Amino acid sequence: MGRNIVSLEQVIFVLLCTLGVGMCRGACAEVDSDTEAVAGKGFKLGCISCKRRSEVQGSATVDWFFRSKGQKDFEHIYNYDEEGSIKSYQFEDRLDWFGSRQSNDIQDGSIFLTNVTFNDSGTYRCRVNRLLTYEFYEYQVKILKEVNLTVVAKATRGTASIVSEVMMYVSIIGLQVWLLIEMIYCYKKISTAGEEALREAANAEYLALASESKDNCAGVQVGD
Repeated sequence: MGRNIVSLEQVIFVLLCTLGVGMCRGACAEVDSDTEAVAGKGFKLGCISCKRRSEVQGSATVDWFFRSKGQKDFEHIYNYDEEGSIKSYQFEDRLDWFGSRQSNDIQDGSIFLTNVTFNDSGTYRCRVNRLLTYEFYEYQVKILKEVNLTVVAKATRGTASIVSEVMMYVSIIGLQVWLLIEMIYCYKKISTAGEEALREAANAEYLALASESKDNCAGVQVGD
């Protein structure tokens, strides 16, 4: 069953595409997965592999593997090929597909893990198997992505999150200061231009009056 959950990655994805960031290609942005989950809650294991514009039509399947801390080998835990299939008893009834739908060429191979436990800490590997179909042959591409997941009892704010928030506020304040300086500069420029226009108008009026006065004086002298 699908879940209508809007994640931070999806919000960033929309912003990146709207702003035209280079890593956003053809309505796809390769955003890294979060790496910290809270015990007892749900967590999205992100795996996005964007298809290049130069690549032709194709199809894809996704496999997920898990290696807990201290283990040597990865265990196959999930497969998606038109529909999802859980392969591990540890994750039975707790994994759900959270990636691309209504498309054979999968670009988002994310899955959702419910009721996270401390035993879920470890390394998750996502493998996208993409089959590109050319006119006379087929070509298979395999993309691997890993998520090093840490499960904690309570959500913590990482240093990167704090730095990002501080930088955001610094950027906002800097922009406001810059706009204020621009407004003051423009006001002074307009004010100076207005004063110069008034002085020019006053000088023109003075010259006109002086010329008229001179003409009147010349007329009086001729009359005398």
